[in-house]
Amino acid sequence: MIAQELTSRIKDYFDLNLYETKVWLALLGKGMASVGEVAAISRVPRSRVYDVLESLEKKGFAIVKMGKPVKYLGIKPQIILERIKGDIRKNAEEKVRDLAKIRESEEFLKLDELYRQGINPVKREDISASLKGKSNISNFLREIIQNAKREVIICTNVDEIKSKLKLFSQTFSILKKLNVKIKIALSGDSKTVRELEEKLSVKIKRTEINAKFFIIDKREILFYISRGGNGIEDIAIWLNSDFFVESFTSLFEKAIGE
Repeated sequence: MIAQELTSRIKDYFDLNLYETKVWLALLGKGMASVGEVAAISRVPRSRVYDVLESLEKKGFAIVKMGKPVKYLGIKPQIILERIKGDIRKNAEEKVRDLAKIRESEEFLKLDELYRQGINPVKREDISASLKGKSNISNFLREIIQNAKREVIICTNVDEIKSKLKLFSQTFSILKKLNVKIKIALSGDSKTVRELEEKLSVKIKRTEINAKFFIIDKREILFYISRGGNGIEDIAIWLNSDFFVESFTSLFEKAIGE
C-alpha cells in the first residue's frame, strides 16, 4: 500500500477525504474488487465502505460492474486529472465572465467614483506604495506599463524577460502601436540578449547593472528591493515623483552610455 504521507498528499490533490482516498487507491491497486475485498485492502471499516464507494461513484472516481457479487473498478488517474482540470477551467471562465459583468454594474461605478474622489486631493509627488507577492507586482506592473504615454524604460535580467516572454511581447506590441518609446537594458548572457532582441523586435542593451526596475514616462518607477526565491517573497516599491524619477533616469542613462 502507498505510504501514509503520500496518501495524505493524494487526498489533497484530488479533494477527497481519507476514507475515499484509501478506497480509491485500493480499487486502483486491485483493478476490480468487491466490497469485502476493498474493506480488506483499504482497512476502511466495512460498514463505511458502502457509503464511500457510493460517494466515489458519484464523484466519478469509480464505476460499478453489475453482477453478483457487485464489484467496483477504479477510474484511471489520468482521466480524473483531465476532468478536474476541465472543471477548474470551466469554473474559472464562468468567474471571469461574472467579473466582467460587474464592471457595468451600478455598484462598481460607485466604487470607481469613490476611488477618484479619494485620490484627487492627494498630491502626485506624495504617492508611493509597497507591493508584495509576484502576482500582485506583475499585475500592477502590467497596468502602469500599458498606461505609458511616451516612454518605458526596463532594466532587469534576461531570465526575467524569458520567463514572461509572452506578456512582454503582447505589451510591447500595444506600446508600439501607441508610438511609445521602449528602452531595455538587460544583464545576463550576450547570446540570450540577442535572441530576445530578435523575438521582441526591440533594441536591447546589455548591461552589468544588477538591478530590476521599470520607469514610465520619467514620472513613475517601480523597482524591486527583494528578488524572491528560496522562500523569500518578492517586494517592490512604486514611486510617482517627477523629481526623483527624472534624476534616477538621468543616472541610469549615463550608466548605460545614452
